[in-house]
Amino acid sequence: MPQTLSALIADHPADALCLGAPGRDWLTYGGLRDLSSSVRLQLRQAGIGAKDRVAIVLPNGPEMAACFVAVGQAAVTAPLNPSYREDEFAFYLEDLGAKAIVLAAGYDGPALAAAKRFDLALLWLDVAEGAPAGAFELRSEHRAEVEDTAPGADDVALILHTSGTTSRPKIVPLLQSNVAASAHHISSSLALTAEDRCLNVMPLFHIHGLVAAVSASLAGGGQIFCTPGFDALKFFSTVAEAKPSWYTAVPTMHQAILSRAGRNAEVIAENPLRFLRSSSASLPPQVFKALEETFGAPVIEGYGMTEAAHQMASNPLPPRAQKPGSVGVEAGPKVRIAHEVENHLIDGVGEIVISGPNVTPGYEANEDANAKNFFESDGARWFRTGDQGSFDAEGYLSLTGRLKEIINRGGEKISPLEVDEVLLDHADVAQVVTFALPHPKLGEEVAAAVVLKEGAQADERALRDFAATKVADFKVPRKIVVLDEIPKGATGKMQRIGMAEKLGLV
Repeated sequence: MPQTLSALIADHPADALCLGAPGRDWLTYGGLRDLSSSVRLQLRQAGIGAKDRVAIVLPNGPEMAACFVAVGQAAVTAPLNPSYREDEFAFYLEDLGAKAIVLAAGYDGPALAAAKRFDLALLWLDVAEGAPAGAFELRSEHRAEVEDTAPGADDVALILHTSGTTSRPKIVPLLQSNVAASAHHISSSLALTAEDRCLNVMPLFHIHGLVAAVSASLAGGGQIFCTPGFDALKFFSTVAEAKPSWYTAVPTMHQAILSRAGRNAEVIAENPLRFLRSSSASLPPQVFKALEETFGAPVIEGYGMTEAAHQMASNPLPPRAQKPGSVGVEAGPKVRIAHEVENHLIDGVGEIVISGPNVTPGYEANEDANAKNFFESDGARWFRTGDQGSFDAEGYLSLTGRLKEIINRGGEKISPLEVDEVLLDHADVAQVVTFALPHPKLGEEVAAAVVLKEGAQADERALRDFAATKVADFKVPRKIVVLDEIPKGATGKMQRIGMAEKLGLV
């Protein structure tokens, strides 16, 4: 198994295609290796060593993908969401201890203003006219002497923050060996080869895009066609140009793709996919089945999180079964069930825990979080995912929900996922997110936000009456809000925690 990012790309043929983008020539693996050598030299000349942290603030696209891979072979990468405001950039740059920042040539936005607060080394990314996708040079006025050593397996390759929906974001350092192991695990579970081409629509400041789309493709010697970001209106025209064998996305993106699939049946027929993948949030069984029927290809649902360098479990490829509503079998690390309070493994329903080479060694500078989230048992070190779930007799894992998101209605525990699935069975419903609504006596009550299908007329009463025929009274949402669009986080996920506040219900 590869131990570093360099090892992921070391053995592929120099002339094999690697990175593509709309209207651009392809960058080869030989070109990517040459680029990585040049970037390492440019970083060292700017005084950036193997253990120094380099923030990357670039738009989605091949340069962002190549920059992550190239910088990650020479220093510590810290990709940040380009849509942050200046104070947000300042928080993250200071929190992660960045020494330098990569910005697109000509950029004059909030990330630059924040970087100047801390006198960071500015690394300007230049793309020559007519350059193949992903090719660039780094330009910097900063000069310093630094030792030219290559990062090893135990050095940090990638630093990300947890989403921080309920508290201060935690710093997650992922080692070279963590990222390489996860890329290898995903590539193996998807049987990726040099013949495979991934259409990347995921943001590349997020673990899903960085590891599942980019790094896993590199591990298999495959190709990544990099879009400027997800655009449902352009998705099918991009498929026609890219001719991918697969893509990976979050459920809300899949639902937007489905909404336009009917008028793009010809593109789907002419560009068959080997499979399509979903991760980062639970895929409703109804959407799973619709994707499978629409594309005539297996839907591979993966289960991942930042602390695991993404993938923990995955539905297997045929001939093994894909089970709608399940996140599949363990696919890399060991996956077990633990007692939700006591530090030991159990059978049945409980907190999902993982142990393996892709798991972060621990949160940075956060002893309390590490003590709470890691424990030793059965000869292994386990990480608590915060998710509740159980295995079936065939080893397929199903999630009940995030432990923090489980709704506690006067002592009755309700899984938001269960209520989502019930409401999605209504003929008029396109999207649902069920969440907790504070209640003065019960503590929490069940609420849901719903997006209706085009032209549908169902109202709150009709939806509540429908739910009442499917689940016990205490699970029926007491409040259903019909919206044109459900608020989402930066990576396209619907966030249950804080939804009541976002919708002005409290």
